Amino acid sequence: MKENVASTVVFILLLFLNINLLNGQSPPGKPEIIKCRSPEKETFTCWWKPGADGGLPTSYTLTYHKEGETLTHECPDYKTGGPNSCYFNKKHTSIWTIYIITINATNQMGSCSSDPRYVDVTYIVEPDPPVNLTLELKQPEDKKPYLWMRWFPPTLVDVRSGWLTLQYEIRLKPEKSAEWEIHFAGQQTQFKILSLYPGQKYLVQVRCKPDHGFWSEWSPESSIQIPNDFTMKDSTVWIFVAVLSAVFCLIMVWAVALKGYSMVSCILPPVPGPKIKGFDTHLLEKGKSEELLSALGCQEFPPTSDCEDLLVEFLEVDDSEDQQLMPAHSKEHPGQGSPLLLGASHHNDLTDSPRTISSQGSLQPVVFTTPKLITALW
Repeated sequence: MKENVASTVVFILLLFLNINLLNGQSPPGKPEIIKCRSPEKETFTCWWKPGADGGLPTSYTLTYHKEGETLTHECPDYKTGGPNSCYFNKKHTSIWTIYIITINATNQMGSCSSDPRYVDVTYIVEPDPPVNLTLELKQPEDKKPYLWMRWFPPTLVDVRSGWLTLQYEIRLKPEKSAEWEIHFAGQQTQFKILSLYPGQKYLVQVRCKPDHGFWSEWSPESSIQIPNDFTMKDSTVWIFVAVLSAVFCLIMVWAVALKGYSMVSCILPPVPGPKIKGFDTHLLEKGKSEELLSALGCQEFPPTSDCEDLLVEFLEVDDSEDQQLMPAHSKEHPGQGSPLLLGASHHNDLTDSPRTISSQGSLQPVVFTTPKLITALW
């Protein structure tokens, strides 16, 4: 009996589902979170895009939980931010906290959830545009005229306490031009612009950006008409420059006429060649080195010695036994042999070797004598 009841219920549900499908009804499509924005780093709002409703009334809810927590919360305010949005006031906003947000769509056929969105309020700050943009033309005396502009930070942003620091950017263009000229103003709330075209009408806008976040929208356009005589009226500077130029030219002409030099030689004098004190180039050309060195104060070179006195004399040696300079027993003890003394008269018998060669090919010492010195060579 129970099995029949269960089968009947399942059959009715399938029949109902088939009827709804035939009528074009289905579960809702997947929603998508578009954007989350904080105007002043104290509150924030998230917007989402609904999916297909499946032909049935569909309700949407936003749920969130903070990172590290398991408790899930629902959106505190669905109205302040407009349709398909959720507003978090100061009570529900925490700095340096990551929110994990999900959108849930539900109808009679089922439900569907969006992909989770991770939000840190510090990095989603997008302030409102600056307000009260003022334009003014200023023409100070003896200076070039310029366009002066001033603005104020967004009303909701607290910049005086340093809670949020803003940077500003300006753009302007002639009314009929298509390209904007952009200037970065930093943190100041006033700016000067030079080199404007006279007779043109200019459009000006300003926007701001926090340290961590996004640029705001451009402020509403402000316009100003540049007059045709927007130029420097006082030409005292140019008159002064002209007078100085004329005086300089007169002095140059007077100097040239007084000294009798040509204009070219005065403006471009010849470059002098290098000179050495006491140096006579004529001596260098004639090749007289001694006179040249004496002119430079150099000492004379020492006299050259006779080449013959510096020659090293060698003994011409024969390997025959009859002309051995040492006795036979000196081969075993060359240090104890009787040396052969050679006088100065034998200097013509010297050869290139300072040693005698015995018949066995061994080297023997040779002793040379001079009037006061005997030298043994090994």
